[in-house]
Amino acid sequence: MAASTAAWASCLGAVVSRERQRLEHFQQAENILLTLLEGVHARDPRFLVDYARNLEALEFTHCTSEDAVTVEVPLRIDGDTLRVLACQPGDILAGHCPGLGTCCLEVPSPGSDLEDWISDVGAKERGGGVGCLAPGKVLQHLKKLLVSAIVCCQRLFLLQPGDLSAENLQEDAMELSLLIRGGWRTIRFDIVPVVRRRQEPLWLQGQWSDRGFPKGSLQKATEEAHFIPASLHCWRSSTHLPILRLLQAVDTLQGPRLDSLRLLDQLRSQDWADEAGKGGLTFNHLKMVLLWATELFPSPEDWQDLEGSVYRLLVILLRCLATRHLPHFLHPEENLFQGETLDLTFLYRKVESFAWDPRHFLHFHFGLPVHTNSWQADPGTQALLQLPDKDGSYWDTAYFDILLSQFQVYQVQDDVRHLAMSELHSKIQQEIPQQEIPQQNCVGLCCHPTSVPQNTGGCKASYGASDQHTAMSLY
Repeated sequence: MAASTAAWASCLGAVVSRERQRLEHFQQAENILLTLLEGVHARDPRFLVDYARNLEALEFTHCTSEDAVTVEVPLRIDGDTLRVLACQPGDILAGHCPGLGTCCLEVPSPGSDLEDWISDVGAKERGGGVGCLAPGKVLQHLKKLLVSAIVCCQRLFLLQPGDLSAENLQEDAMELSLLIRGGWRTIRFDIVPVVRRRQEPLWLQGQWSDRGFPKGSLQKATEEAHFIPASLHCWRSSTHLPILRLLQAVDTLQGPRLDSLRLLDQLRSQDWADEAGKGGLTFNHLKMVLLWATELFPSPEDWQDLEGSVYRLLVILLRCLATRHLPHFLHPEENLFQGETLDLTFLYRKVESFAWDPRHFLHFHFGLPVHTNSWQADPGTQALLQLPDKDGSYWDTAYFDILLSQFQVYQVQDDVRHLAMSELHSKIQQEIPQQEIPQQNCVGLCCHPTSVPQNTGGCKASYGASDQHTAMSLY
């Protein structure tokens, strides 16, 4: 166990050691961005400057790859006075997918200072208001002001050569991208205007309140609806900041929860990408997995050590890869894998090989990722992970406890959870032929509710049988 603990801690320490420098680089680039946004606000006070960028800094320092940082620019609009209407077919231009939460924001009465941002497209068919707030006009105006602010800063020598590049500004893009230098690093900021509107707080699955989260954190994170451009005429609901607020709330809980996210994100960028380095999992995918793990494993006993915490994320990620469905945490009806060019079979093989034998992955290396071409998926685990879930009974703590037992990392001493595992295991036995799930690999905990499962030698990675942590020893 000592060698295993040291290996996990060493890999995490290497990840954490880079975060201070990443934070410094982010703050240097952020100072330039805020200077530009202040210039935009001076030219048009309808664009506000939000100086509270701690959530974006939290995400950037925890993400090991150079993903773009989304920066929302609030509009000085009373969002509660706007009417939220369904988009008409003619409002969605070719090449722009409406997606979930797409809408039009109708201005109910004249006399506001929004006349130059209002479009009458579809207004006659809807009736009522003077027109709808047009994201395309807002973006175009914001782009002109950004360019003007950049030119002004250059004339005043507030920008040094190489500090900023605006080459990525696109005429038809739904965000305004700037490349800003922070230290030796270049950070991409995707700037989007946002309309904020009060809403009723969301509830997890409609039945739980803050399960696993600090009290009141879910309601606080979702008390506002954020609308960002989806097309030239339509807006869409954004969960970017609500998700980051929940991530920040998770960081206040005991246990290495965000440490497990850090480590898996390192593996994502180091070993779980394809040969071209594209089409793999994103940091956003892993954030969703962590939030689901926080809800599905609400007991502090689940988060006592780094190894156990990582495996709680792994079993959820494996289930999502096997079923090709990763539900959005705040909108479970949305599948985050849908519409993305992901080789989920390739990713499943990578993640499962790490789950069975992490010793080959818990180290830093430069160049090509660890090869898993010769890896053979464990049939028992795969059968469990691919169970069809018509009634939702497999998106539950008991099911994922069974998977933890399969990987021999289940230590929770809770008779209620043991009983739930046993009952669900009986149901699984009726759905999967016994020959597909070796009994020694499967839920030994369900057969002996008061004991920790022991491996009898049938596991894919040929572990020992003295105890579960020795079985997972890395060296």
